[in-house]
Amino acid sequence: MRNLMDMTLEELEQLLSEMGQQKFRAKQIFKWVNSGIKSVDDMTNLSKQLRQELGQVAEISRLRQVNKLQSKIDSTAKYLFELEDGNIIESVLMEYKHGFTACISSQAGCRMGCTFCASTGANFSRNLTPGEMLDQVMTMQEDSGKRIGHIVLMGIGEPLDNYDNVVRFLRIVNHPDGLMVGLRNISLSTCGIVPRILQLAAENLPVTLSVSLHSARDDKRSAMMPVNKAYSIDKLLSACKIYTESTKRRITFEYAMISGENDSEQDARELAGLLKGMLCHVNLIPVNTVQGNGYKKSSRVQIDKFKNIMESRGIETTVRRELGSDINAACGQLRKNRLDSNAD
Repeated sequence: MRNLMDMTLEELEQLLSEMGQQKFRAKQIFKWVNSGIKSVDDMTNLSKQLRQELGQVAEISRLRQVNKLQSKIDSTAKYLFELEDGNIIESVLMEYKHGFTACISSQAGCRMGCTFCASTGANFSRNLTPGEMLDQVMTMQEDSGKRIGHIVLMGIGEPLDNYDNVVRFLRIVNHPDGLMVGLRNISLSTCGIVPRILQLAAENLPVTLSVSLHSARDDKRSAMMPVNKAYSIDKLLSACKIYTESTKRRITFEYAMISGENDSEQDARELAGLLKGMLCHVNLIPVNTVQGNGYKKSSRVQIDKFKNIMESRGIETTVRRELGSDINAACGQLRKNRLDSNAD
């Protein structure tokens, strides 16, 4: 049975046509689904007969909230959700000056194998559907009572490894009859799957691309990120330039600051030289402590030195705020702990 939350308006129109129903009903159904209802029977402006017929071919399947951690330091909240098939994912709700941002997962697990990421330690199960991504936003919005105006696909999984479902999610969540989150208020984080970056550049979906870079040298990056063995830094930056030209959007390069690994002054100079002239900015991220990888975050002094070198060479650079540090708010850790506990 089809989940109505997975369907675009055009797909609903096709379904209604196949049922012999009038096309305008699809917009009514789309609005209901995106309002957060939990059953076809809740669509009160549809006839009882239509609801019965619709219920025979489609349903509304929602996530189940199994845990929530609320930071005592700031307003950050971390959610653990169970999917219909028992898979576990997590999401984070964060407050900034511009409002509330949902950090959502795109896969149950991840195949990319980045050594610094907590998601690497939790096996890949499957891709999430558009509705399962949408439901993370809707459920956090319902639970918090706050309007979510920004979304970052930076949770568990590599969004471009689930390309078709992610693109459908973007079209659904941006739709004027849906949650209506502006595409320019959505960031998509990728480790650098070059063919998909080029494909996304042609979609007319001007989301902000956040690229996990973490080194200006292929040898260092390949040691941390296996994807670099398939798509070198030169190939990645070439695709990024095409993306900025197509979308007119500035790219964010994410850079995890790892003590003794990639945080030297020479690393900063190499990175600044690599990115010179690009429409971009760099976001320095103190690496999260993940059991087993041995990485430690750079000192604040070292991070500030790195930032100053970048800025002195004309590269706009920021340091990411550490939100929800008391609840391990970086995506992957809560899910990993849950899976490890279930395995005992």
